[in-house]
Amino acid sequence: MAKSPAWTRKEGKNPTGGLNAKGRASYKGGTLKAPVKSGDNPRRASFLARMGGMPGPERKPNGEPTRLLLSLQAWGASSKSDAKAKAAAISKRNKGKKK
Repeated sequence: MAKSPAWTRKEGKNPTGGLNAKGRASYKGGTLKAPVKSGDNPRRASFLARMGGMPGPERKPNGEPTRLLLSLQAWGASSKSDAKAKAAAISKRNKGKKK
């Protein structure tokens, strides 16, 4: 019986959010890069904007953070609203650099 890819199992997930190297390597839909934790990288702005708009709670009923919140924290945001604000600020700074 074939195992499912590591990115769908616990061994491919980083306990602090997102995927670990093994999980990223097992993803066959493309090449996944490691999180960009700081700076004005357009990839970071895109991720924060996208994940800041995701439905669902940031915390489980017992108070533990969900995978969504853990991923946002791995990319440098403390909440969905913080992610949206940081994405907008990064995009604004990047547009100012191009002129």
